[in-house]
Amino acid sequence: MLLNAIIPTPLLRLSLVAALAVISVACFSERKADDKTTPVLSAPPSATFPVPPANAPADVGWLLTDGKRARVSDFSGKVLALDFYATWCQPCRLSIPRLIALQQSYGAQGLQVVGLNVGGPDDRIKVNDFARDLGIQYPLGFPDKAMSDLFLSDNQTIPQTFIFGRDGKLRRRFIGYDQATENELERVIRDALND
Repeated sequence: MLLNAIIPTPLLRLSLVAALAVISVACFSERKADDKTTPVLSAPPSATFPVPPANAPADVGWLLTDGKRARVSDFSGKVLALDFYATWCQPCRLSIPRLIALQQSYGAQGLQVVGLNVGGPDDRIKVNDFARDLGIQYPLGFPDKAMSDLFLSDNQTIPQTFIFGRDGKLRRRFIGYDQATENELERVIRDALND
């Protein structure tokens, strides 16, 4: 046996076999989903840009649920929170009540939250019921492919929330959602409103 020639003692051979088994399991085991994992898009966008924008590109846009079109430039002078979500995404569902509260608290000061559904074609038909069930009052839409490619080019995890200042510059990008995100999101929005 080749193994006997290379590693002469049975204890060393057993140790080597055990080590290889541990490495194999560690390298090839799949992560089990738990309540803290954030789902990803059902299919990643065909990314043509290297990273999300540092400034809000004025010409990218989305189709609103009422059929009208909107662009980033429509919100010039406001603090814009673009939230990429899907109706089936549990962390997205957890983040939305906070976004609703932030829109209600800071909307009069110039905050505009916009929800952009990236859950896929089957998810689009669920958006109106989703908005009604969760009491969403801010605008919802579906980003153009160029917008999805630009904003989600390096990471398709959702929810993702981009906060742009009144000057159109990206203040912060939040990927995923948890308790720490909740507090930091409000702080970033308040700071952007006060600049």
